[in-house]
Amino acid sequence: MPDIELVARGIAIGLVVAAPIGPVNLICIRRTLSGGFFRGFLSGLGAALGDGIFASIAAFGFNAAINVMLSYAGWLQLVGGIFLIVLGVRTFVAHPHIDMVAGDAPTVALARVFVTTFFLTITNPATMLGFLAIFSSVAGFTPRDTDYASAAMLVGAVVGGSIIWWACITGFVSLFRQKMNDHMLEWLNHIAGVLIVLFGLAVLVKLVADFI
Repeated sequence: MPDIELVARGIAIGLVVAAPIGPVNLICIRRTLSGGFFRGFLSGLGAALGDGIFASIAAFGFNAAINVMLSYAGWLQLVGGIFLIVLGVRTFVAHPHIDMVAGDAPTVALARVFVTTFFLTITNPATMLGFLAIFSSVAGFTPRDTDYASAAMLVGAVVGGSIIWWACITGFVSLFRQKMNDHMLEWLNHIAGVLIVLFGLAVLVKLVADFI
């Protein structure tokens, strides 16, 4: 029988991790406005999968995976920061059309929508460290004091909470899609592009500061 309290805590963790406005949220909002609910939600699912991997590492106590992530944390931040800057520039110069719908997009394009946010999530070691901290404090959970069934239940609840957030945010944003036009969408791309580049620069600045 499911532990209702454990599931509730897992869902709360998933919501808390997904909700802060950052590059992934900006990407999902922009893609929802340009391509509709499905494209935005698919972007969110990529982030949810990344959250699920970090949650699994934290919940099952995969110390080897944690050590590997920490040993390559600098490289991951470097790759993630550069990727954000490139993505931000491409977003800024893009010329989207509001009549583009996800159903008309090829499979490869949809796969790229999913992979982009997944890649951004897993190249952020801070997210994994956040999960470790949250699991031991907010969730009152450590890998050594529970069984694998409970750990799996918690991970599933975390992913479920993340999915709930992405469904809510993309559903809410899609309500405004009918009021958008190409000119407004282009301005949104400019704003989102600048912010995404700034996020990338912040990652690189922090990396240099830590190295110094």
